[in-house]
Amino acid sequence: MAKLINGKEVAASVRAKVKEETEKFTNETGIQVGLAVIIVGDNPASRIYVNNKKKACEEVGFKSYEYALPAETTQDELLELVRTLNNDETVHGILCQLPLPAHIDEKTVINEINPEKDVDAFHPVNVGKIMIGDYNFLPCTPAGCMELIHSTGISVKGKNCTVVGRSNIVGKPMAMLLLHESGTVTVCHSKTVDLKEECKRADILVAAVGVPKLIKGDMIKEGAVVIDVGMNRLPDGKLCGDVDFEQASEKASYITPVPGGVGPMTIAMLMKNTLTAAKNMAAKGK
Repeated sequence: MAKLINGKEVAASVRAKVKEETEKFTNETGIQVGLAVIIVGDNPASRIYVNNKKKACEEVGFKSYEYALPAETTQDELLELVRTLNNDETVHGILCQLPLPAHIDEKTVINEINPEKDVDAFHPVNVGKIMIGDYNFLPCTPAGCMELIHSTGISVKGKNCTVVGRSNIVGKPMAMLLLHESGTVTVCHSKTVDLKEECKRADILVAAVGVPKLIKGDMIKEGAVVIDVGMNRLPDGKLCGDVDFEQASEKASYITPVPGGVGPMTIAMLMKNTLTAAKNMAAKGK
């Protein structure tokens, strides 16, 4: 039976360390770390995420700036706000909550954010830095997944690692982070010929496709570490991941639950990135 990887506990540990480092940084520099979060429209899930980010900021000692814009906000108006925040010395991190309304091009907005304040690490400059292994920030969810893997005490080095999903936000950067730690990485997706066989070879399996219970127990290698990034709502209202938890628990050595696994890590890593941004800007005298 697999051991649970408790994301809430690991995230609490990350936030506690950020809080301690933030107090030290503020005492030494007189700078209060500031995170600006932009939300456009009234997507209920986005509102929950933004509220949780605000709570986390309060917990670690950050100043939280929220910009809640109506759904009819134009792209030009949003870009103008981003430029204003880019030039605001009290703001060290800028996050634009996705998804944006259909009339706004997400790529254009992300590209407008100053890479030094891009604490989501979505800007092409930061993506490129992750590719070559010389980065300031890591995307929050993949970085959180790596923290969860580390918490097991199992080394990635030399392991067969399979990532199911190739999104820019999770799948691709996840593969790069595993590669940076000398894992042998396979990326699977909707065109993969034999997903079951690819998964069965994995010592470390990361599922991030948004398909409820896609990964069954017979797709998992005995003793594998299973990280479930999926967050899906079933018809009965219950949440589940991309992995069939009950079946997978019989085969894996470690597994993340849904909820309570990867989810809490994303915001914890956002706090870590924002502090890093503030430290970098202070070091440059900005």
